[in-house]
Amino acid sequence: MPLSPPEVLRTWFDRVWNAGDESAIDALCSPAAVFHGLPGGPIKGPAEFKPFFRSFRSAFPDIRIRITHCVCEGSLCAVQCEVAGTHTGDGLGFPSTGKNVGFTGMTLARVEDGRIQEGWNAYDFLSLHSQLGTLAQL
Repeated sequence: MPLSPPEVLRTWFDRVWNAGDESAIDALCSPAAVFHGLPGGPIKGPAEFKPFFRSFRSAFPDIRIRITHCVCEGSLCAVQCEVAGTHTGDGLGFPSTGKNVGFTGMTLARVEDGRIQEGWNAYDFLSLHSQLGTLAQL
């Protein structure tokens, strides 16, 4: 039996982001999935999502995303998240700063048959860049 929408999102953040398990992208994301609201988006399917994942994860190899709230209705599931990490890599296109960051965001995802079909993201990337001191580079 496929995972429920909240189980898919919890597994997505635990395996993909917190554990850095790139294989979970293929397992939890439909080949036709579309991700909105991310830099460079919309991002279509696992093949386009993986470069974004690699870039962001290389910039913050210790990234931790904690779901603080989860609300679901049918195939739609919304999660509010707290994100923390240390900018020790160059994956964002500029040198690492070594700074610790913390910001929040939300994801609304349509999950069917145990896989993400579409996702809408609203993360506070302005706060992220403010903490890094990289606003001028946007």
